[in-house]
Amino acid sequence: MALGGGFVAALAGGMPAMAVGGIAEAAPIGRAERMARLGRAQALMRANGMAALLVEAGSSLNYFTGVKWWRSERLTAAVLPADGELCVFTPGFEEPSIREMLVVPGDVKVWQEDENPAALVADWLKSHKLAGGVIGIEDTVRFFAIDGLQKALPGVRIVNGAAIVNGCRMIKTPAEIALMQRASDITIAAYRAMSSKVEPGMGTADVYALMAAAVTRLGGDTPSGGVQINEGSALPHGSREPQFVRAGSVVLMDCGCTVDGYHADISRTFVFGEATRAQRTMWDEVHRGQEIALAAAKVGAAAGTVDDAVRVYYEKLGYGPGYRTPGLPHRTGHGIGLDVHEPVNLVHGETTKLAPGMCFSNEPGLYRPGSYGVRLEDCFYMTASGPRWFSVPPPSIDNPFG
Repeated sequence: MALGGGFVAALAGGMPAMAVGGIAEAAPIGRAERMARLGRAQALMRANGMAALLVEAGSSLNYFTGVKWWRSERLTAAVLPADGELCVFTPGFEEPSIREMLVVPGDVKVWQEDENPAALVADWLKSHKLAGGVIGIEDTVRFFAIDGLQKALPGVRIVNGAAIVNGCRMIKTPAEIALMQRASDITIAAYRAMSSKVEPGMGTADVYALMAAAVTRLGGDTPSGGVQINEGSALPHGSREPQFVRAGSVVLMDCGCTVDGYHADISRTFVFGEATRAQRTMWDEVHRGQEIALAAAKVGAAAGTVDDAVRVYYEKLGYGPGYRTPGLPHRTGHGIGLDVHEPVNLVHGETTKLAPGMCFSNEPGLYRPGSYGVRLEDCFYMTASGPRWFSVPPPSIDNPFG
């Protein structure tokens, strides 16, 4: 099964990455790529009248600086000025680790346990003559950091910095697409490797353990996701009630992994044993829903129209209406990249226009509460000529892994 071959060529005009054993090769994000990201962010800041952007530890700090750091009660954050080099602020005892990870030009300022990190940020803004300008805040930054900056710098003008962060991160480069392709290929290979090992009596944790082991063996990082069985498959994120595989069980798996931090997110639904006519019908309806969603994902179309197209089809079949069940109670898809869920969503009312480089999940599941559900999820990326799959949906309920 072809797994999105030619993805690099589609975006950059070059040759597609070579694959080994059906799994695409991909290089980690390098310094030049991150420098280009900073340049893009600074251009957006200037265009939006911002003097600087504050980014806390997390995926955006990694995106711009290469610093892969977690959030705790101790603030680690970076200020990206509209001109000049950035600065990372971190606890004193973390400085060696931060400097080791930082792959772009910039300074590191430290605060000690008895000091106020917000005051350090404020002093740096003052010393760089930025305190009087508009400061953008990445929209995931926690309240205590914003509150601390406002108290340390009375009168500071703070705005939502999503236009800067999303303006960079929503459009993936060929290097990012390549990493996501590799993560997708690993996930598909893991599904195929584990599928024959499912046995009667297994619970959700047992089935997921098979998948996680296969992902790790194939070179994927941070296996993620879950498994729902029987009535649990009718709840999009599962049930606390124990469910076990038996003849005729619907097994819904939503799994993925990362490669250099970039996510794959793929769902497969199969029947253990012989599928009923009703199960086959719902599976085929979801499969068609994916096709309709992909066909609606045209460059320049509003993201919400993809969701709308699927619902028109489902409502003709008697589902819904809208987000009611039996039917599709969640959005048709979400953005994906360094976070498994990123802006923007394929959801009714979303007006953002689809553009080359955007990446989305395509997962128009159907759920009948108290009975079972079916979800097929494959991700795609936009090119100048339209969408391309990272992983191709399986052909039938009898061949659920392709």
